Amino acid sequence: MTKRDWVMKSTVAVMLSTSLLMGGQAGVVAAKTPDSKQSEVANIATSLIGKDYDYKAKGPKQFGSAELATYAYKQVGISIGSTISSLYKTGTKVSEKSVAPGDLVFFASSGSGSPTFMGIYIGSDQFVYSSKGEDEVVVKKYSEYSDKFVGARRVIDSSENTPSKPEKPATNIADQVIKNGEKYMGTKYKYGSSSSTTSTFDCSSFTQRVFKEAGITLPRDSRQQSTVGKSVSKSNLQKGDLIFMKASVTTSSDRITHVAIYAGDGKILHTYGSPGVTYSKYDGTNWEKRTVKIKRVI
Repeated sequence: MTKRDWVMKSTVAVMLSTSLLMGGQAGVVAAKTPDSKQSEVANIATSLIGKDYDYKAKGPKQFGSAELATYAYKQVGISIGSTISSLYKTGTKVSEKSVAPGDLVFFASSGSGSPTFMGIYIGSDQFVYSSKGEDEVVVKKYSEYSDKFVGARRVIDSSENTPSKPEKPATNIADQVIKNGEKYMGTKYKYGSSSSTTSTFDCSSFTQRVFKEAGITLPRDSRQQSTVGKSVSKSNLQKGDLIFMKASVTTSSDRITHVAIYAGDGKILHTYGSPGVTYSKYDGTNWEKRTVKIKRVI
């Protein structure tokens, strides 16, 4: 199975709950917690990353620009328009910096006037859209498209939202992430393991699962996960931080091949090879020497 096939077949849960992660992204302020259906739309959109672009295609294997949104909302029982112009008028208007996962975001190549392409905001300063130029469904950094932004719409009215619960302190969430991971200790490692199973994990499906159980959703693979959150240095490591590593100490390439969770006390919680889910010493080991970047998503 090719990497592309693996990405397309993996069920990807999306990004962070709005109140937790968006505050750590430059240029995007936290919005109200979206309706659960709207969050599910964001989950569905992210699961479609890697699918082919095809003009006016309605899915599930190929998508046009507007049709991606139409399809995602249809999966949660909501019918919306099927053209960019009709979707640009649907729901309620949302400001550029108040978007929440599931909101429709619109852009114009010229930066003004009627939108020429659109996507679904998925949280963590990212949106998903079906790109004609790249011939597939892709994920992009939202703030980098600010000069092309022309509007955003919320399909599900905010009055339908249930009151959000007070945020938990970050330390409590990190403890919960570690606790979630510990219950899977010894679970077998399998490369490309489906995100829908807990009988096996690869490194990124494990991090995705235990963060999701703590209320934080992440992209499917380690390289995608490395694009979210706030970068931190080794000297500022905190429990719950994600540590991304290259293939070996000696390789000159910084291509990310592994992700682990910093568990405090110089240890990491992760999965690999024969031990499966396990704790490993981090400080002064090859795991530390292989580190490419560290991201904080809590």
